[in-house]
Amino acid sequence: MSFSYIANAHPSYIEAMYMQYQADASSVADGWREFFQGFDFAQKNAIEGGDLAASPLSASGISSKEIAVLDLIHAYRQRGHLLSTTNPIRPRKNRQPHLDLGNFGLAESDLEQKFVMGAEVGLPNGSLAEIIARLQKIYCGNIGFEYSFIENKEKRAWLRRKVEERDPAKSYGFTVAEKQRILEKLSSAVGFEQFLAKKYIAQKRFGLEGGEATIPALDAAIQRGGELGVKEVIIGMAHRGRLNVLANVMGKTYEYIFNEFEGNVIPDLSFGDGDVKYHMGYSSEIRKSDGSSIYLKLAPNPSHLEAVNPVVQGLARAKADMLYGSEYDSILPILIHGDAAVAGQGIGYELIQMSQLEGYYTGGTMHFVINNQVGFTTDFEDARSSTYCTGLASVVQAPVFHVNGDDPEAVVFASRLALEYRQEFNTDVFID
Repeated sequence: MSFSYIANAHPSYIEAMYMQYQADASSVADGWREFFQGFDFAQKNAIEGGDLAASPLSASGISSKEIAVLDLIHAYRQRGHLLSTTNPIRPRKNRQPHLDLGNFGLAESDLEQKFVMGAEVGLPNGSLAEIIARLQKIYCGNIGFEYSFIENKEKRAWLRRKVEERDPAKSYGFTVAEKQRILEKLSSAVGFEQFLAKKYIAQKRFGLEGGEATIPALDAAIQRGGELGVKEVIIGMAHRGRLNVLANVMGKTYEYIFNEFEGNVIPDLSFGDGDVKYHMGYSSEIRKSDGSSIYLKLAPNPSHLEAVNPVVQGLARAKADMLYGSEYDSILPILIHGDAAVAGQGIGYELIQMSQLEGYYTGGTMHFVINNQVGFTTDFEDARSSTYCTGLASVVQAPVFHVNGDDPEAVVFASRLALEYRQEFNTDVFID
């Protein structure tokens, strides 16, 4: 067989693979196993013939500790999200990320040693302490990036570049104007909830308290989407936060919403005959900052929390085919879930499982999960088996950005990154 891929591999990667092969030959792919078997055969024959063959490590000039540091970097990329500070309510459960120095044959005495492998994270010849500090800042902060299960190398490399090239010292890199926009949207969301809580105490309103960062996140995705070719956005969501989305994203007037609470509005039967206000849909057209328009549609949704999901996909596919010439970059489906519903209702899995089929493909969906960590009265520890409520994302290898909802800039950063990923690869992406 051809071993041309060997020439394209970094020596440190070959060393790491060889060490893995020595520990368990069955743990590496067939091609690598055959290559290393040939290497061992050649080395053995050379030694028996009186010519001491150099070991792989000495031949490449890379020490075993350099390899250990590289393994540490890869481990943070794969499992750093398990240490991320994404839960503003209580400490994270210990999910055994195995990121201690001892897991890699390193010790505290190595912390001040310089390692060339630091170049992997932009710290050539950085000390081990500096490398770890950077990895923790990138992968264990208020955003946990879960993407190592993606098989496509191009997608992983794209995400890694976007995540690691950001300067942690500059937070999320927003301009003053962008920060003001986030503050404006967040203030509108909080003020709206506070007003409804005081004015309509006895009425159902399914408030967004604790998840108000959803509003600036949706706004950022829509604005950034417009810059990247999105002409229409179709949103599907259940009840929680629906009135806030209508007011502060869709542009439905406060006057109209308050009149609905007062019972002074004649129902618009085109969006549901006599349905309650937190089930009905809405359509609007908003102006972007550059003066162009983008169309928004919020699909009507009955009491079954995830029932709207395939409806949104059907609307998006029909419009993509009939209005946009199957140019999926032009139309963006967004689904907003609750954590318990997306984990526990079978329609979510069915939707994801069929999403990549030719007959149902919509160019990728952005999924927002408003995670209040409880389903009706059930704590999440007693509600699901998966580590995260977004476990179904791995079915289609969709990346998941787990974000602390108390950090609106982190939420907006994740939203923009998710939108860019969707437009780049036309596949699903989750924000938890």
